[in-house]
Amino acid sequence: MRFDDTLETVLAADVSTPFGRESAYRQLVDLVGRRRVAADPRALDAIARLRGDVPVAVRGSAARALAMASPPAALVRLLADDDLAVAAPVLRTATLDAAEWTALLPRLSPPARAVLRHRRDLGSDVERALEAFGAVDFVLADDRPEAARPVARPAPPVEQPAEPEPERDVGIAPSAVPPPGSPFASLGAVAMGIPIVAEAVRHAEAPATPAPGKTTDDRSGPFTIADVVARIDAFRERRDRDRAAAPPPAAAAGPADRFRFETDAEGTVRWADGAGRAVLIGMSLLLAGRVGAAAIDGVAAGAFRQRARFRDARLSIDVAGPAAGDWLFSGIPQFDPASGRFTGYQGAARRPHGGELAQPARAQAHRPDALRQLVHELRTPTNAVIGFSEMIYHQVLGPVVDPYREHAQAIRGHARDLLAAIDDLDLAARIETDALTLRPEPVSLRAVIAVVADDLRALADLREAAIVLPRDDRPVEGDRHAIERLFGRLFSTLLSATRAGEHIAITIGGEGDMVEVEIDRPAGLVFDPAAIGEDGDDVEPGGAPLGTGFALRLVTNLARQLGGALAFDPIRLRLSLPAAHRDAGVQATKS
Repeated sequence: MRFDDTLETVLAADVSTPFGRESAYRQLVDLVGRRRVAADPRALDAIARLRGDVPVAVRGSAARALAMASPPAALVRLLADDDLAVAAPVLRTATLDAAEWTALLPRLSPPARAVLRHRRDLGSDVERALEAFGAVDFVLADDRPEAARPVARPAPPVEQPAEPEPERDVGIAPSAVPPPGSPFASLGAVAMGIPIVAEAVRHAEAPATPAPGKTTDDRSGPFTIADVVARIDAFRERRDRDRAAAPPPAAAAGPADRFRFETDAEGTVRWADGAGRAVLIGMSLLLAGRVGAAAIDGVAAGAFRQRARFRDARLSIDVAGPAAGDWLFSGIPQFDPASGRFTGYQGAARRPHGGELAQPARAQAHRPDALRQLVHELRTPTNAVIGFSEMIYHQVLGPVVDPYREHAQAIRGHARDLLAAIDDLDLAARIETDALTLRPEPVSLRAVIAVVADDLRALADLREAAIVLPRDDRPVEGDRHAIERLFGRLFSTLLSATRAGEHIAITIGGEGDMVEVEIDRPAGLVFDPAAIGEDGDDVEPGGAPLGTGFALRLVTNLARQLGGALAFDPIRLRLSLPAAHRDAGVQATKS
């Protein structure tokens, strides 16, 4: 038996911070909208309670994420009561039955019902229910304060019929029919609700001295359409004269940051706004490359041939003006609703961010701690994985069946390989930023090589190879941990390139201030010193996690930090390190 406590976990989350409230709102909308949990009243109440504390942009993003998710009617009803930016994405894609739609229609605002009027998949019953709201939805509302509204003129009384005729049953649910008290406004009242009409009437009704022999008009009765048109014309004439006398506004300086466009069925831009219309009009999406002052990559042309949408295609304009520079533009194909014929693209363009430009990055100030911080963030969870896998393998938390112990053992092995790669990155970062701390001391080379060979015995057995220890020994001056790291990474890389039965022989010699260590090069190791510093191909199991090229570069740089060098011959590798003196140690130099 399984118990899903996902909803309980989200409801118990901390919502005392803005981030917590936004996260809880997104999770609740996603869980209920994708029907991962039932439309629980507690979840719906929580969504409604958090709605006032979550920005509209976040709520709109959560609603758009439900596209084609078939949210339940209860959630659709809750989101439809929200701002239009939240309600519209849900109403465009929600799939409800006719009864649920007709029950929801009276709760929607006129703009929300306008969204549904553009859908063609609601069915005839729902469309007839929407038509019943026409008289209500298309009345112009007056949002001005009461004091600023013009005084409505009384309309002549209209004789009401004694008893209305009963309506015929057209299959519309009673809840979808507008209530009997729906407001009806005469044409004069509707016209008075238009701001330009009201302003024109206010100017026209200003007190004026009548001409000799004439009296003022009688304004007590309802005005006619001709009167309204005359007053609007007079108001526009005065407004145009005032605008002509006013100084022209200053043009906005600086380049534009976005524009919109539309193309015809041939891919030619026929309409654009925002920036440099003269340059954009006539540009073709099918002509990849530079044509005139514009250069377009092939992303838009390829999408156009398949009538598919495209995103962030590159556009470069070399002509002077607000449209000059680099752009990223996206487009959506448009089709005729009646015939399905392709009619062109609609889209928008924006300026790219710094990281989106296809050009070399500018030199930036060196940040030695950036990679070190990343390595720290990676090492912490990796150590946790290793610790928990060891606890499972050793049955610290209780008995574990053998298959799970084997899985835990495999996880521990992979995590240790990942930790070794992280350590290599940390070491490389320390070397690159000159932050590697070395504590020179006399170190026995043969002892170090013996320890490393013993650690790599399992890898040598896997490769059916062997490391032949040197007979002689000479002490070197250097950091013991760094020297062990150098030989460990070098020998593991060489073993990964060995063939069955191959031996890696090591000899120690040299005279004077340097100790020379000669190592046989395996037959499978391609000799290409120029490739050091590049990412090599994947090696055999047990090799360097980051590739042969990275491992050899790391060993070479580490040898330089110790005051030595690593050289490649066709049949041998020669490693030189500073020799230790009896009287005093020589501190490793950094180059």
